[in-house]
Amino acid sequence: MQYALILDGVSKHFGSFTAVSNLSLQVPKGCIYGFLGQNGAGKTTTIRMVMSIFHPDSGRISVLGQPDAATVKDRLGYLPEEKGLYKKMKTAEIVAYFGKLKGMDSRTANLRAKELLIRYGLGDWLDKKCEAMSKGMGQKVQVLGTIIHEPELVILDEPFSGLDPVNRDLMRDLILDMKRQGRTVIFSTHGMEHAEQICDYVMMIHKSKLQFAGTLSQIKQGRDLGIQLDYDGDGDQLQHLPGAARVNDHGKHAEIFLQPGKDPQQALRWLLDHVTVKRFDYREPSLHEIFVRTVDEANQKLATAGVER
Repeated sequence: MQYALILDGVSKHFGSFTAVSNLSLQVPKGCIYGFLGQNGAGKTTTIRMVMSIFHPDSGRISVLGQPDAATVKDRLGYLPEEKGLYKKMKTAEIVAYFGKLKGMDSRTANLRAKELLIRYGLGDWLDKKCEAMSKGMGQKVQVLGTIIHEPELVILDEPFSGLDPVNRDLMRDLILDMKRQGRTVIFSTHGMEHAEQICDYVMMIHKSKLQFAGTLSQIKQGRDLGIQLDYDGDGDQLQHLPGAARVNDHGKHAEIFLQPGKDPQQALRWLLDHVTVKRFDYREPSLHEIFVRTVDEANQKLATAGVER
């Protein structure tokens, strides 16, 4: 298997603070890879080391086969967490400008900018200033500026942050388009639904340390099955389900885990008497559940280690 990105034992410290600790990871070419973690977990620091904005204190990074991203910068596309546009520039101008920064000649960059904006539904905005755009539209423009030079590896730091549902779907479709075009896409997020929908691989980092990495099926393998329930009615009733070990009620949707040996069919019969069941599945846990439980378990281990010290 060929890899677009390899991290081998990478660590980064800022004074006494450890931002990333001994991180090893391999990102196959042509996949969508999700970097998961809470705010401050180490995702952005990892991405900045990949992009050679920061340099690791120890370990090795290989980006498209090179030890320094600067040597392959024209093959990379990067959308940082701190996003922004030159508000007085016109939309087509700014997308073309990003292309010129990556070495494209003016004519090619201008034509490519218009082509991308039209393809992704912004054809009416070619000659309008960026200051008139919504946040979602502006974010899409920045992604188009990131990919105008047709990079092999695209890295997006929190691309879904602050988007409304319509623009989240547009961002999702744009990322899927990149994969169909043969690109490798890495994006960071703390929104599990985005990762579960579109990622081939995910990793989770928590308080600087890698917690898991692999395909979704690998990460879910061997974990307790749970009830996925869509319902109408009084959600408080779910807390009284006989044999329930844990109930995650999101309002109209719940994820329920039973005590060992309890029969999900009995649970279904009880639920039918207490709420209106719209959907009932008994299957592997959601990525959201795995994320939350991993955070809890990691925090418990850290607390125990602190007590022992």
